[in-house]
Amino acid sequence: MNNVQRTIPPKKMEHLSQSKMRELLTVTIEGSNLREAVKLPPGEDINEWLALNTMDFYKQVRLLCATFENLCTPTTCPIMKAGRYECQWVDVNTGQRHKMGSATEYIGSVMNWIGTHIDNDTIFPKKSGEPFPPNFKDIVKRISRKLFNVYAHIYRTHFLSIVDVKEEAHLNTCFQHFILFMSEYQLMVDEHCMAPLKKLVEIILEP
Repeated sequence: MNNVQRTIPPKKMEHLSQSKMRELLTVTIEGSNLREAVKLPPGEDINEWLALNTMDFYKQVRLLCATFENLCTPTTCPIMKAGRYECQWVDVNTGQRHKMGSATEYIGSVMNWIGTHIDNDTIFPKKSGEPFPPNFKDIVKRISRKLFNVYAHIYRTHFLSIVDVKEEAHLNTCFQHFILFMSEYQLMVDEHCMAPLKKLVEIILEP
């Protein structure tokens, strides 16, 4: 990854045929049984299961962003976009939308916002048996939406560069796990938010 030049513009997914794109998007780590992995284990508390997996998804995205940081810079990505869709920061209290500038600025804000929530013991209790807030699932949905936006940017802007360094299996496995979990527990983002990766999500959720 250190050989990737910061000035190289992102390659476009649209240049590939549908069959080739599907082939690249369905490559995953061998032996991954993700449909079973998202199932609630017998006797497990649903909120603790949601919390555990949400923290794991957050860590996965942080690691992905660190791995691909040479691909995504204020120079290559001056605007946080996923294809033709521009991502904006939505204030959860007022509902107002704000432009965040570069993709790195947006992603940094997302990671800090999620990290603050996860570190808050009143939202993500650290001890087993401690109560979760009544709106915990809604909080998880908001976190999931912001993580989805980061994935949308990675796929629509940097995917072919990731294929070049042969990291697509890891990325695809992380994203498929994330989508299958969201689907299993009714955490899916709305149609507008899903639009940049709608076809990929449909592939993942095929029976």
